[in-house]
Amino acid sequence: MNNHQQLIDKLYACAVACNHCAASCLREEDVTGMAACIALDIDCAEICTLTASFLSRGSVHGLHLVKECAEICSACAAECEKHTHMEHCKACAEACRACEAACAAVQLPGAGIR
Repeated sequence: MNNHQQLIDKLYACAVACNHCAASCLREEDVTGMAACIALDIDCAEICTLTASFLSRGSVHGLHLVKECAEICSACAAECEKHTHMEHCKACAEACRACEAACAAVQLPGAGIR
């Protein structure tokens, strides 16, 4: 098993939640008002998927992405937390916060990620 498997699982779960949130936001009555949320959902899903792919392959470059991933997850969670009256945004914010915490727990060689 990959030594980053728990993080990889959080990354993929976050990507799924973000993709679902973006798709659900597109079905909201005020789509224009959800533009920032949709954009961050897409960014977050992409960085989470990319980071998980690198870590799954054991690429030394995967750890370089972890800091950026935590930052984007934090931004996405903050935006979705503005819309927690929508179940998809609430679930996305929770997944993003869990992923952010998992990324923050990873120690890069020689230093923390912060």
